[in-house]
Amino acid sequence: MHFSTTTLSFLVLLTLTLVLVTFFLLVPAALRERSKVGRAGGSSRKRLEVELEDHARSIERLEAAARQLALGQREIGQIAGGAVCHVGVVRFDAFEDMGGRLSFSAALLDGNGDGLIITSINGRQDTRTYAKRVRNGTSSRNLSDEERHAIRLALSGTDEREVAEARGAQGG
Repeated sequence: MHFSTTTLSFLVLLTLTLVLVTFFLLVPAALRERSKVGRAGGSSRKRLEVELEDHARSIERLEAAARQLALGQREIGQIAGGAVCHVGVVRFDAFEDMGGRLSFSAALLDGNGDGLIITSINGRQDTRTYAKRVRNGTSSRNLSDEERHAIRLALSGTDEREVAEARGAQGG
């Protein structure tokens, strides 16, 4: 989101005005309360001590809640590490007599490069589908060129159109 210089200047001036107004409203009130506590003696001081203790307990509860949130965030991060976050798809013509790039290889990988690759080879009479396990960006099974390409695309974060456009721009 981009703002014009005029808009940014207005927002800065508005913010400064609000800060100054708030300051001038709150500071005198705080000074009056402070002078009351000094004059009133014991009962106001005790009330102030009770309020301070309440605030201290509130802060301790907030700190405990913040620790719990940090633990939860760490757990979510560990779970997300095993989720599919890299996808690469390569479409191709499996047979010379068929066009339309109906066959494909799709790599579905997590943050460690683990997952699977699914390949569907479409012919005139039938379609065959294969799935192979992928560990750290490779497989114990033999991979076709298209499958290796899909894994590279998934791990690099680009898609097939970007690669084709880059090849076209390079003249090859």
